Amino acid sequence: MAEQARDERFDHLFASPVRERLERGGYASSATPAADDAVPLTYGFPYPDSFPTAELVAATETVLEEEGADVLQYGGGEYVERLHDGLLARERARGIDATRDELFVTNGATYALDAIASTFLDPGDEVLVESPTFVWSLSVLDNRGAELTGVDLDEAGLDPDALEATLDAREAAGEPTPKLLYTIPEFQNPTGATLTRERRERVLELADEYDFLIVADDAYGELRFGGESPPPLAAMDDSGRVIRVGTVSKTIAPGVRTGWVVADEPLIEQIGTMAAGGTNTFTQSVLGRYIDAGHYQPTLERLLDGYEKRRDAMLDALERHLPPGASWTEPEGGFFLWVTLPEGVDTEELLPRAAEEGVTYLPGQRFFVGDDGRGTRSARLSFSHCTPEELEAGVAALGRAAAAQLE
Repeated sequence: MAEQARDERFDHLFASPVRERLERGGYASSATPAADDAVPLTYGFPYPDSFPTAELVAATETVLEEEGADVLQYGGGEYVERLHDGLLARERARGIDATRDELFVTNGATYALDAIASTFLDPGDEVLVESPTFVWSLSVLDNRGAELTGVDLDEAGLDPDALEATLDAREAAGEPTPKLLYTIPEFQNPTGATLTRERRERVLELADEYDFLIVADDAYGELRFGGESPPPLAAMDDSGRVIRVGTVSKTIAPGVRTGWVVADEPLIEQIGTMAAGGTNTFTQSVLGRYIDAGHYQPTLERLLDGYEKRRDAMLDALERHLPPGASWTEPEGGFFLWVTLPEGVDTEELLPRAAEEGVTYLPGQRFFVGDDGRGTRSARLSFSHCTPEELEAGVAALGRAAAAQLE
């Protein structure tokens, strides 16, 4: 008998969600072409010059000098608590009056979402998500065995009428109400849309009426460089149904891997219990010193200027280089915009040609639940990482590739 292929010998030992994913493929499993010289409009990375390197070095030196071995021990030192105070102050500035017992600091926003999912979801439980939504969040929820149902959104964010219709249909069919609604209210990933105040009010009403929790992922909320923000969902919530997720990955640096959850104390207590392993208290100490020293707001203001210039450069390039019939969103903040190309273009099929022309991106259909053909003409473009000159070159390459496929 031929020896079983080495990469298949242990498949029977995997957990059932892993075995199922091997058979059907998982979210976020598709790769982009290797193209070293292409402009990467693919991932939502901050631009390299945005990192406050000198301030973080100074903060690291300070905590090591002042706290010595304590900062390297389990639990950390005083600056861990200062980080908590600093995060709560940032939340208060957004209208969210949370206490220390309503805050749980995590190793990033993805870790936070996984902890929430492990707290509330049994395999087979239903979760409502925006359609489209962040592909890695789909992957986290899918890994926990959740059944995912997409709810439409438009330029004003999640559509509460579509949400209500979905809930009504499940109720009429005798199906259980979903436990969670996962939403990105500010500068949504991938579309850049922001949920209006009126829609926020309606979504909160539906959560009360149908008895589900809202997981509000606010990775981009502070990155507004135009218009005015509605209050966060958590600031409008009187019933304790909003679980708010934050991160400093977009406002300080992704590599520090620090996020947090704000929710009512009974929920935070259980989320903290279910979170696997400890958190990086050394990094928390450094960030506590960084915020305590007053670096956060000045750095944020510099970021807003840099991201606005990049957003404007991309919008200008889209206007000049994309073929007639293309459309795109114009976000007032965040990292991304959503492009829809003319009939006859399939962005998944276009990707290899685009890479040859000199650009990579994420095709739109990867952001939808299931395989219903939605998003085939769309793509998420990130303006956060590249220089304005690179954005010009990347969009021009996309335009050439799209025009060639149309021909």
